[in-house]
Amino acid sequence: MHVPATLVRGGTSKCWLFPQVHMPTDRDRIERILVDAYGAADPVQLDGIGGATPTTSKAAVVGASAREGVDIDYLFAQVGIGTGTVEWGSNCGNCATAIALYAVAEGLVPLKGDRTLVVMRNINTGAVLEAEVDTPGGRVQEFGDRTVPGTLAGGVPVGLAFRDPAGATTGHLLPTGLPAQELPVGELTGGARIPNPGAPLIVSMLDAGAPVVLVDAVRAGRTGAETLDQMRAEAPWLRATRHAAAVRMGLVQPGAEPGDAVPKTGLIGPPVAYTTTLGEHVAAHEYDVSVRMLSMNSPHPAIGLTSAVALAAANLVEGTVVATASTAPGGRVLRIGTPAGVLAVESSGAGPDRVTVARAARILCQARILVRDLALPAAA
Repeated sequence: MHVPATLVRGGTSKCWLFPQVHMPTDRDRIERILVDAYGAADPVQLDGIGGATPTTSKAAVVGASAREGVDIDYLFAQVGIGTGTVEWGSNCGNCATAIALYAVAEGLVPLKGDRTLVVMRNINTGAVLEAEVDTPGGRVQEFGDRTVPGTLAGGVPVGLAFRDPAGATTGHLLPTGLPAQELPVGELTGGARIPNPGAPLIVSMLDAGAPVVLVDAVRAGRTGAETLDQMRAEAPWLRATRHAAAVRMGLVQPGAEPGDAVPKTGLIGPPVAYTTTLGEHVAAHEYDVSVRMLSMNSPHPAIGLTSAVALAAANLVEGTVVATASTAPGGRVLRIGTPAGVLAVESSGAGPDRVTVARAARILCQARILVRDLALPAAA
């Protein structure tokens, strides 16, 4: 069968967006369609539309919302690479950026002058986001000049705001009640190589934008400004850290098999001079805190926006590993040093009530994807 879909770049991710009216409502059937369309059982996704990286193996099912005050509902899918599975437990701000532009381009939201507001609800987590899409003269743009760290390509400006981001998954900004705590290395599993053997990791576990576990890099014998190649070597023990934290945060039951989408995990350190993946030199005084995150089990080339939201919220809480490493603890604007460059995130209100970041998007193509008739029940 053929499934219509649109490929959109949002920030530093590429997302295939599927109209809800052309997709089944059952999540298991959606998963079978996505696994087939992406070639998700193949580690290089050769026989499919996937890009074989976590930032290019994403999808969302998008439709008009029946909820008052919300324009768009979307179900986000992190499609596995070589696993033949889909992770449903998270949200993606970059894909939300893509969805906002798609919504105005497809007429799902009427144009409203030079800037069009799109209110979106992520079905996975219940998070509500607002996007202001540049629509000069009440017209949709196909191209734009705004760039974001991680790509030299311009896109249509989109201002993305996360509303009341704290506790969307667990009910609490600090699921364990502590801004920072020891995570005993004995809890780490899977044969991971542990930094500083015999010493516990110092971590902050937060739920804002997405659940995250952030590791104090310096206490772990790292910097938080590692290269992507260096981060690949850190991935096994960071993955084990994620799995141990998932139990502490109440995301999975003890003994249950944890996933690799949440909590997001990474290293946090103070600013140091470094060179971005695009070859640009960044001085230590040009940003406030270093971060190196994993996306699934690979180094993120920049930072996921939900993780950036968590860092912004953590910077407001005394004692977190972010506030401790930051040169602007408590500040409403946090400049985050990522492998791709510096990303500024702005918080407002208590909680915070809103976290805003400037993004860009571009529609790349519209397609009809040929998949097996996987909307039918699987054969016994």
